Amino acid sequence: MSGQNRKSVRLAVVLASVVAGMIGLAYASVPLYDLFCRVTGYGGTTQQADIAPNVVLEREITIEFDANTSRDMPWDFKPVKHKMTMKVGETGLAFYEAHNPTDHAIMGTATFNVTPQKVGQYFTKIDCFCFTEQVLQPGERVDMPVTFFVDPEIDNDPNAKEVKVITLSYTFFIGEDEEETEISAKTEKKSVDVN
Repeated sequence: MSGQNRKSVRLAVVLASVVAGMIGLAYASVPLYDLFCRVTGYGGTTQQADIAPNVVLEREITIEFDANTSRDMPWDFKPVKHKMTMKVGETGLAFYEAHNPTDHAIMGTATFNVTPQKVGQYFTKIDCFCFTEQVLQPGERVDMPVTFFVDPEIDNDPNAKEVKVITLSYTFFIGEDEEETEISAKTEKKSVDVN
């Protein structure tokens, strides 16, 4: 093999390795970004805990509740109460109401965040409807609870001293299985229409 051919083979191997590495990073980026957000609270990502701390501060904070649905989600979704004031470290319990006004069952998945984003690392959920997919039958209306607290560590963060209001926001999307079912139903209907 000539020197020129060896250089070409080496270059091809290096380029193939770079492409393989880029593909690997692309697949790993979503879970790594999710892990980064959960650890740091970046982007308003909340934390999760099994129990509330045993420290309750005198500092009060107002929690506002926001509810949204994606464009293709037909549910009616709203907070039962729009805000509550509580002490830092105290356990809070809030409810969101969801209603399926359609004539068929719909599975939904909720995403969430808090604002201001810099306090995401201090807003901690103990239990939440957002941890699992929700299925509502035709006409069904349910109250969905979320149990949470604001970590007392927020008091040690000079960047969070002025925060008096935290907004907890949820958006419901049609679940992945639901999307696949709808797509296959539309495909079947089209093939029936064509025949």
